[in-house]
Amino acid sequence: MGANNQTRVSEFILLGLSSDWGTQVSLFVLFLVMYLLTVLGNVLIVLLIRLDSRLHTPMYFFLTNLSLVDVSYATSIVPQLLVHFLVEHKAIPFLSCAAQLFFSLALGGSEFLLLAVMAYDRYVAVCDPLRYSAIMHGGLCTKLAVSAWVSGSINSIVQTTITFQLPMCTNRQIDHISCELLAVVRLACVDTSSNEVAIMVSSIVLLMTPFFLVLLSYIRIISTILKIQSTEGRQKAFHTCASHLTVVALCYGMAIFTYIQPRSSPSVLQEKLISLFYAILTPMLNPMIYSLRNKEVKGAWQKLLGQFSGLTSKLAT
Repeated sequence: MGANNQTRVSEFILLGLSSDWGTQVSLFVLFLVMYLLTVLGNVLIVLLIRLDSRLHTPMYFFLTNLSLVDVSYATSIVPQLLVHFLVEHKAIPFLSCAAQLFFSLALGGSEFLLLAVMAYDRYVAVCDPLRYSAIMHGGLCTKLAVSAWVSGSINSIVQTTITFQLPMCTNRQIDHISCELLAVVRLACVDTSSNEVAIMVSSIVLLMTPFFLVLLSYIRIISTILKIQSTEGRQKAFHTCASHLTVVALCYGMAIFTYIQPRSSPSVLQEKLISLFYAILTPMLNPMIYSLRNKEVKGAWQKLLGQFSGLTSKLAT
């Protein structure tokens, strides 16, 4: 487009999922319930890990970080989405849009790196159990977690800065549920090839590299498990990784599908559904996966519920 079509944008219009009022109300109720379950589930996981000394291990330290990322990611998108279901003018100010993009990118990148760190933790636990405590000491765990948060934030600063420096066209409508990276880039009045290259590079650094590290870790883990003689030993080793492997499969698949090839990206509807998957479904499912498939977490829940029952019984008498 020409220079005459460029304008100084003060706000954007998010088109969302539907313009039908009845559909919007139904979606509001559904997503509100899912968001509340997400917040409750992740907060309870964090509190449970803090309260039960048996869960003060590297694996659950990283799980705490993952839960904080999940609830923060959902909070960066879902409340605004819920408000827009109930208002006619679905506007988001320029600065709020930039902030939303920054937090979603930072938290998303941090999550992928945390999953890679958790895969390394499981690799050490299964493949080198005798040296596990010496290798995965508190200092290393803290450095790995901080590195994940900082790396995701640095990438997000770069992507957000170069995206919102683009000259925007008079069309302020973002055909998405939030200020998603590819949806905002489409509004630019100039060639965005350099932005697509930047997206590709960050996808390789923060998505594909951690993915291959996870893949390598699990190749080694599976190889080690297959060498275990007893069936009980193999099952025990597998169960230590099952929850994490399930979460990895959920998180990495759609991200690779969405971002690794911006020029041949999925349809707008698919992008919206993928964003909903990451903003609502994955953060809601992660605490359930770790609670239902992990014996230590289930045991901690039973202990906590038993203590609560005992306390209420004493108060009643």
